[in-house]
Amino acid sequence: MGPSPRLVALLIFSPLHLLSLSFGFEIKEATVSQIQQAFKRKELTSRDLVEFYLREIKGLNPLLRAVLEVNPGALDQADEADKEREATYGDCAEGLHGIPVLLKGNIATRDWLNTTAGSLALLGSVVPRDAGVVRRLRAAGAIILGKASMSKWAEFRSLKTPMGCNAIGGQPK
Repeated sequence: MGPSPRLVALLIFSPLHLLSLSFGFEIKEATVSQIQQAFKRKELTSRDLVEFYLREIKGLNPLLRAVLEVNPGALDQADEADKEREATYGDCAEGLHGIPVLLKGNIATRDWLNTTAGSLALLGSVVPRDAGVVRRLRAAGAIILGKASMSKWAEFRSLKTPMGCNAIGGQPK
């Protein structure tokens, strides 16, 4: 039968709580403003933050199936944000600069990530450009961490499909 999802989550979150303590604040519940303040105080880097979220995804996604894919360039984007922050003595540490975000699977990104709307038919397709919201996020310095799960075709094709079910990631919990 195996361990319950609650036990698995407890085992995964316990070590991560200790990691949060090393940052001097509760990183899992931190607001963007608190993270930006930690950047300015040099208690946290964008790389630290992206690595933290990648560990969270790696640990929880096999159970939850909430993330379709992670951006292989996310750590490079984090390093770039850290360099920009260092070069400006922290002046750019505001808003979404250096903050990782997940996008819904139907939001177009012109990078390594797939834009599938949860459908295998679009896997590997190339979009002509970033969606407007992605252009604005990138301009604000946000780090595109990956694509989040969604109902296939945003449930446009059928109301009978289970909520959240898609061909790429399966049924999220």
